[in-house]
Amino acid sequence: MIPFALIVWGQTQIASGLASILNAATPISGVVVAGLLLPDERPTFLKILGVVIGFAGVVVMIGLPALSGNSPLLAQLAIVGATICYSLSSVYGRRYKALGVKPLAIAAGQVTASTIILIPVTFFVEGPIGFTSISSGTWSAILALAIVSTALAYVLYFNILEAAGATNALLVTLLVPVSAIILGAVFLNESLEPIHFVGMGLIALGLSAIDGRLWKRAKTKA
Repeated sequence: MIPFALIVWGQTQIASGLASILNAATPISGVVVAGLLLPDERPTFLKILGVVIGFAGVVVMIGLPALSGNSPLLAQLAIVGATICYSLSSVYGRRYKALGVKPLAIAAGQVTASTIILIPVTFFVEGPIGFTSISSGTWSAILALAIVSTALAYVLYFNILEAAGATNALLVTLLVPVSAIILGAVFLNESLEPIHFVGMGLIALGLSAIDGRLWKRAKTKA
């Protein structure tokens, strides 16, 4: 809940483009934190290079103008703090593999505990809620967010965390701008500019470097 609170507050103070760029720096802190705390995820030159290239791709896609302006420093630090929380939580979650806890059980426990904590907070902040006045479309959106975008997403996340490690699980933040731009073009008729394809190419190059297999194969052939 801490990173979500930091991001929500930070985005009320700074532009969404800048917030997206700062959030996309999560793999950078992930490489550092996992390298310090997980013996089997020591940072390599290719991983660091891949993170830098991928982050450059995100900056290109969202737009360099998002970095300009007089955005409040504290709000920017809040987004950066959220990325560090993500990194620490991924490293902490990785320990469940050694304990033999299944990803489904971890996801169920996390979502259930968060729900129990947030229900009283919601009523305290928002006050009484008129459930009868909520439209069917709103209920459908809530169920979709709860089942697909939260419960199922966390099951997939913890499976990936167990199989691929903390650093690789955090790479999803580099793909968020890509999927957002593509979905906007498909469903909202938003146009894709050449700079978007340049950014996607940089992100793909960065991900391939972090994976390392293609680069090592090319080095062997050379």
